[in-house]
Amino acid sequence: MNVLSEGRPTRPDRIETGLPVTATGNRGLMLEEALIFEIGSSGTTGVDFDAAPKVSSRLGGLERKRPIGLPGLSEQETVRHYTRLSRQNYAIDLGLFPLGSCTMKHNPRLNEKVARLPGFADLHPLAPVSTVQGALAVIDELAHWLKTLTGMPAVAMSPKAGAHGELCGLLAIRSALEARNDPRAVVLVPESAHGTNPATAAFCGYKVENIPANADGRVDLSALTARLGPDVAAVMITNPNTCGLFERDMKNIADAVHSVGAFVYCDGANFNAIVGRVRPGDLGIDAMHINLHKTFSTPHGGGGPGSGPVVFSAALAPFAPLPFVERADDGYHLVEEETAGEHHGASFGRMVAFHGQMGMFTRALAYILSHGADGLRQVSEDAVLNANYILRSLEDVLDAPYGASGPCMHEALLSDKGFAEGFTTLDVAKGLIDEGFHPMTMYFPLVVHGAMLIEPTETESKAALDQFIMALRSVAQRAKAGDPSLRSAPHFAPRRRLDETQAARKPVLVWEDPALQEAAE
Repeated sequence: MNVLSEGRPTRPDRIETGLPVTATGNRGLMLEEALIFEIGSSGTTGVDFDAAPKVSSRLGGLERKRPIGLPGLSEQETVRHYTRLSRQNYAIDLGLFPLGSCTMKHNPRLNEKVARLPGFADLHPLAPVSTVQGALAVIDELAHWLKTLTGMPAVAMSPKAGAHGELCGLLAIRSALEARNDPRAVVLVPESAHGTNPATAAFCGYKVENIPANADGRVDLSALTARLGPDVAAVMITNPNTCGLFERDMKNIADAVHSVGAFVYCDGANFNAIVGRVRPGDLGIDAMHINLHKTFSTPHGGGGPGSGPVVFSAALAPFAPLPFVERADDGYHLVEEETAGEHHGASFGRMVAFHGQMGMFTRALAYILSHGADGLRQVSEDAVLNANYILRSLEDVLDAPYGASGPCMHEALLSDKGFAEGFTTLDVAKGLIDEGFHPMTMYFPLVVHGAMLIEPTETESKAALDQFIMALRSVAQRAKAGDPSLRSAPHFAPRRRLDETQAARKPVLVWEDPALQEAAE
């Protein structure tokens, strides 16, 4: 820590060559903020309590022997600390989030209002079923919409996230194969699929084999059909894929996979690009997870837990997990035990302790109902329009590896081809931070060197897109011209460029008081 004049302590990584140094470490209204351990003390508290009476301990000699060193602050200091930190964060409410594949769309406040209604916000997972009929009706209504939009006869609502949904789909596939006494060992994953797909297959005990992409960035159909055989359990395919392209051979792929007795799992993370336009069930998909946060505007992470429902074909519907909601003449029931029936006679079992993520279900259904079928169709059309606008507006300054193969879908893919020697995608990303934008997805998909994947979503206006395009064009031109200042960007962020490799290999996860470290030495 350094102390400038008599001001607040400031970090060395805020003091950069060529920039004015302030006595406080602040830059205008962007205030410097130390760690809470550095500004707080154990003798300070925002609340006063009377001394607790001594009671006999039930901890069996495991009582704490010394203070735990938690920092104490006054109420005002606490509010200011976290407010200052929040101003150093980037959010969808501040500007466009260009992350490709993550679909960072606006979360309408209407959805938040609905999620906070009494009966939803205060719902307890162990409440008697008779007292939560409205909540079960919401789950059933959302399930109906998901089945309708995908053209699939069954859906599991319990998976908590996209990767959890992948696991759900593969467990159903494995159960279906075991039910016909046909265990298989291999799952095929195209190069253009999401990175979690091979990890999920391996977690389920399958051997993973890659299928190459063709020159257009799509699955090489001839390579896929040549590898199909009696040992293949499934093909995990992302459509639209991570190159931002629709798999035009999807129906032929599904037919070929089914001809050898295998199943087709589709990663539905990119459903936002085709919702209302294409029903995956019509393409021969057997199982597909749907990220509610990506397509139906529920929050990422912070509004959690997440939700990744999985839709199933008729062939896999009997093997869907428990529990699930079932409508009957006397109301809604939560089916938690295996019973005979059309869609749940051979369930592979339970994935989670409780069924619902009500906050996610209510937000997603509010979004769907506020748009309607026609509105959801416009969502995908506008998402594709925005992505193509970005692609065509940048392809004269940035290489578009698949730009010649026609329009992209919901995301634009660019590369580092043409940069001055020594300049990389990382330099462009850091330069964007100085322009006030969160960087796009970098180095993914792996099939493109120095990849930059940009997904504007349908919720961005043309004015917002133009501002982002102008910023990225400027940074790209600097990279092509070899501007040396770009190599040290960002210059105007709260922190300078970090050594990301070192941070990943040697993370510092625990704060230690420098005074105590010196004493120990």
